[in-house]
Amino acid sequence: MTEAATTDPAVMLAVALDEARAGAAEGGIPIGAALFGPEGELLGRGRNRRVQDGDPSAHGETSAFRAAGRLRGYRRTTMVTTLSPCWYCSGLVRQFGIGHVVIGEARTFHGGHDWLAEHGVRVTLLDDPACVALMREFIDARPELWFEDIGR
Repeated sequence: MTEAATTDPAVMLAVALDEARAGAAEGGIPIGAALFGPEGELLGRGRNRRVQDGDPSAHGETSAFRAAGRLRGYRRTTMVTTLSPCWYCSGLVRQFGIGHVVIGEARTFHGGHDWLAEHGVRVTLLDDPACVALMREFIDARPELWFEDIGR
């Protein structure tokens, strides 16, 4: 079953949040992401799989980006993520010219989204309570894993 196309940020965030919850259920870091096309079609979805795959580069945004496959251009795409993107994932957005980033929350981690906005990326910060709660619960339960993920 394919998901209906949407340009509603809250509906797009639900896809990323499903991925984050799946990651948590697998014992991983609960960060999910999805890449949407210009008309709101889902191109790829993914979750942070650093723990599950033993791969430090398997962040939610990179997983969604890889799942989308090659495109001729990314300017009209939207990357949706449950948490403000780290510098690594912010670099991916800039490198490939993704035009819009929708962020579930930036309370538990303020990544590179200000830098993205300064460089012409449209940023929508939703401050979603479910995203905040998911990350706070994880950080409280697994602080060592969280600090490893953010490089502290």
